[in-house]
Amino acid sequence: MRGLRDKHVLITGGAGGIGAVTAERFLEEGSRVVVLDCDAAGIRRIERELPTLSGTIIADVSDAEAVERAFEELDDLLQGLDILINNAGISIRQPFMDITPEQWRRVIEVNLNGMFYVAQQAARRMLAGGGGVILNMGSTNGLMGYPFYADYNASKAGVIELTRSMALELAPTVRVNVVCPGFILTPMQETEYPPQMRRAFERKVPLDRLGRPDEVAALFAFLASDEAGFITGHCHVIDGGEIVGGLASQRQSD
Repeated sequence: MRGLRDKHVLITGGAGGIGAVTAERFLEEGSRVVVLDCDAAGIRRIERELPTLSGTIIADVSDAEAVERAFEELDDLLQGLDILINNAGISIRQPFMDITPEQWRRVIEVNLNGMFYVAQQAARRMLAGGGGVILNMGSTNGLMGYPFYADYNASKAGVIELTRSMALELAPTVRVNVVCPGFILTPMQETEYPPQMRRAFERKVPLDRLGRPDEVAALFAFLASDEAGFITGHCHVIDGGEIVGGLASQRQSD
């Protein structure tokens, strides 16, 4: 991708899953990459797996003060920020009537509040530096109804609207987009999903398979690159056609 070499990149939630694969992709593009995650063991693992990282930071994005301190550390590591992959997030599968106030607050605090705290700190630096790209992690769950994830769905719908507002207010200096994956098979899901459950998910996707983390990483790379220089404020779905016919909301037995 044009324009990614030597760019300064921060990836939150980058110690595993899509975040780790995205970090690897940007390193391949010649970018300088720092990974932020609250998982200390995951940070140690990614340091071993990707020794060319420019640094790692341990922080909980749901804590505004911790995020502020993390960006002060980032300033020392990168001396500027060009690209933010705002990826950190959690989900808790739970029927609506069983969601506790604590669970609701935790999902919203990480997925929406954390997205805001990190994006605001990044935007301050990008505006001062004359430009940048912010890519927020959304989900197809933020675009259509889906059972057992009311808190997650609400948080991702909020991320989509946050992205649109940011894109309007930060233009023309900073481009802001949101990536909305559908069913992506991460290493964690490979171990958690039995074959019959995985096949039920695949049947919801017209391309008849689950997505791969490297495909999401490729979309991040494109949207961050000069190739996407006229793209801002939009939701970019990568789901194999999952939501085209409202397929995601169908019960697994359908």
